[in-house]
Amino acid sequence: MIVPLDEGIRELVHDGDTVALEGFTHLIPVAAGHEIIRQGRHDLTLARMTPDVVYDQMIGAGCARKLVFSWGGNPGVGSLHRFRDAIQNGWPVPLEIEEHSHAGMANRYAAGASGVPFAVLRGYVGTDLMGQTASIKTIDCPFTGERLTAVPALNPDVTIVHAQRADRAGNVQLWGITGVQKEAALAARRTLVTVEEVVDELEPVPGQVLLPSRVVTAVAEAPGGARPSYAHGYYIRDNSAYQEWDAISRDRDAFERWLESDVYGGARPAREGRIP
Repeated sequence: MIVPLDEGIRELVHDGDTVALEGFTHLIPVAAGHEIIRQGRHDLTLARMTPDVVYDQMIGAGCARKLVFSWGGNPGVGSLHRFRDAIQNGWPVPLEIEEHSHAGMANRYAAGASGVPFAVLRGYVGTDLMGQTASIKTIDCPFTGERLTAVPALNPDVTIVHAQRADRAGNVQLWGITGVQKEAALAARRTLVTVEEVVDELEPVPGQVLLPSRVVTAVAEAPGGARPSYAHGYYIRDNSAYQEWDAISRDRDAFERWLESDVYGGARPAREGRIP
């Protein structure tokens, strides 16, 4: 189903949902994140392996009550200051965190995609994450007796990813550096994919990942939807935007001005309720 981006967010993202906006280095679904802010979604559990600037913006806008993640920062620049303000000062709302390793998050998505209740790995042993994160447990291998760690499957209510292309039937094609988009999409109850363009036919690309229409709830055409990150084959990373965000995000008033000018466009809507 091909829909406008605002309709896709309105129909698929509900207050209180667990939402994963996945993308690694490029193809980060920034436009979708901004639409979530515009629609006033709140009380969300945001999941992502590497939350960066768009999650900082969503947290600062009051969309999130919890962050499930494995690393967070402004890549190549420094900290996420809206994230820090929410953790340290509860502004604009308090933020709960659940921290994992990269391997732990990837295995959680893989377990969710596979329809099993948990994943087993050798990670976490010797780290203090086991003492800080309740969703990491030890388990003994029934065959060797080896002490391992287990993490629960992660099944987002909705996963949102950005890709280069989709055809009119809703089949999605992405390529370049990919992270866990495929696993996160397969693990989700609903999936929204924003794309650079909708085409009549998908031409094969080396190293492509294909998401068939049967696992995609909706596709929204959003040219430039990953900026300031990049979309391989379409546009490059805007490094200056990441540097500029550091100054904007350090100050609450500067952040509020940025929201009004760059996201709301001077017309902040009333917060909408949950759609059944």
